[in-house]
Amino acid sequence: MDWIQQTKEGASVRIKLVPRASANRIEGLHGDALKIRLNAPPVDGKANAALLRFLADELDLPMSSLAITAGATSRNKTVRIAGVDAAVVRSRLAPE
Repeated sequence: MDWIQQTKEGASVRIKLVPRASANRIEGLHGDALKIRLNAPPVDGKANAALLRFLADELDLPMSSLAITAGATSRNKTVRIAGVDAAVVRSRLAPE
């Protein structure tokens, strides 16, 4: 299964989140998920908010276009990105 799926609303992305990292960055693929390291701690929703901000910045989208649809309390998350084609998201986030 691929880390990104096209949906009616836009794209759905599977994320493997690593909180408390030294820097915010896309690490690469980790199985069927995109591994992202963030320096935010996994408490009080800080890592989730940091993830949505990071993705919004990387994709040049408003934060209102993104939502965590699964895994809010887990390191394995699914993020819905509305209004953008999955191919565009892949080209901006895919590790080289």
